[in-house]
Amino acid sequence: MTRFLNKLATIDRCLKRIREVYDLAKEQFDTDYTSQDSIILNLQRACEASIDAVNILNKQHNTGIPQSSRDSFELLKKAGLISSPLALNLQKMVGLRNVAVHDYQTLNLEIVKHVVENKLSDFEDFIASVKELEA
Repeated sequence: MTRFLNKLATIDRCLKRIREVYDLAKEQFDTDYTSQDSIILNLQRACEASIDAVNILNKQHNTGIPQSSRDSFELLKKAGLISSPLALNLQKMVGLRNVAVHDYQTLNLEIVKHVVENKLSDFEDFIASVKELEA
């Protein structure tokens, strides 16, 4: 249980850091590379912690063996443990994380800004949905 709760705490910590940095750098975000790096790194960390948490749940609930990070959320959805919209939104976050990690040059800052301004709540919804699932 501690490992699972630590993953959720990591997500929360990353979200706080993203918001802090973005609030300070919003006006010059396009040219503030240090802030960009901090936000992107914390988005990656939040995604990784979400993947780790969902895999803990998949194992505990015997939902199957995921073939990919995105599949981890799909298995939890199919088991009825998270909603379809939440699973889809988190799968999109994994896609953003994959671009950030593997193809950094093509990362679109407008998408990063959109995520920071409109989609961080997906992580909070995830925490709220799964917090009580871990036995």
